[in-house]
Amino acid sequence: MLINATLINLYHVCHRELWLHANGVRMEHTSEAVAEGKLIGETTYTERAQKYTEIEIDGVKIDFYDAKNKVVHEVKKSASVQQAHIAQVQYYLYKLLQKGVEGVTGVIEYPKLKQRQEVAALNDSTIEQVKRWEQEVEQIISALSCPPVLKSKICKRCSYEDFCYSTEE
Repeated sequence: MLINATLINLYHVCHRELWLHANGVRMEHTSEAVAEGKLIGETTYTERAQKYTEIEIDGVKIDFYDAKNKVVHEVKKSASVQQAHIAQVQYYLYKLLQKGVEGVTGVIEYPKLKQRQEVAALNDSTIEQVKRWEQEVEQIISALSCPPVLKSKICKRCSYEDFCYSTEE
């Protein structure tokens, strides 16, 4: 399976959700939080579609890339899983670097919070870390069985909550 930025994001959130998503069990269509996130992405920074480029590299889609300034822009609803967002943008930077585009940085924008998170250009250490993420994602998604339920407070906002806890008492 082709590794993409969504899988890298999910790797940092929940290995169970990662496995389910990668193996065709999709619950996002049932989630109000996912719908709200899509709405925020579609209705904020509307001028970006004209100003920046949407690109796809090896199955990885970057919605807003400022080629002139070498900046990837990512819009998120909430900062609750900020490390996963950073990892997702780092994966975008990694894919660009693989295509010979060096010195790219990122910005994660949280319009509801009126906050921004800068993501630095990759260094050797970060590149090795991203490579490990790819390997670990591959191991998780190719496993024959689904990882156990995470049992975390983040589960309450997850589109897979009903699926994961349907047999819990």
